[in-house]
Amino acid sequence: MADKDKEKDAAAEAAEEGAEGGEPKKKSPIILIAVLAVVGLALAVGISIFVTTQLIAGANQGGGGDDGGGDGRHHDAGIFLKLGDPKEGILVNVGGPRGGKFLKAGIVLEMNPGRSSVINEETKTFLPDAEIRIMDITMQFLRSTKVEDFAAEKQDELKKQLKDALNAELGSGSVYDIYITSFLLQ
Repeated sequence: MADKDKEKDAAAEAAEEGAEGGEPKKKSPIILIAVLAVVGLALAVGISIFVTTQLIAGANQGGGGDDGGGDGRHHDAGIFLKLGDPKEGILVNVGGPRGGKFLKAGIVLEMNPGRSSVINEETKTFLPDAEIRIMDITMQFLRSTKVEDFAAEKQDELKKQLKDALNAELGSGSVYDIYITSFLLQ
């Protein structure tokens, strides 16, 4: 019996030597292809994320900073304030003195909270002198606008022009955006 055990041990040692010192075992090419595909996919995802974050960062620096001057929407949270009467909004005669049309609109301004010359920091409302200037500019702008310019397809341009006029008076970046919550032209 001892001879049989010695033969088995010798055969096992010979098999180990053949495996280590002889020809190496061939790995399946399917596993190698799968590993390469996973590595390639991970590399592609990593590059895509890097490029995307760089493009977004470049857009923020180039046009849409916290000053509100660009078209970007990346800025501090604004304070939303409605112009005119809280329920009724603004009522104005538009189209010049002979236009004969009236506009009743709810206009909300998204204001830069950092502008202490415009916003009361405690109450989050307009300062009285700033509100007077804002209403004056808005009313003059609306009164001088032609009736044709109030068409729905021109509304974005109208809001941009009003925003630019307000920022010119109050300081660049004071008004982030303008929202029209109701609109009746009669």
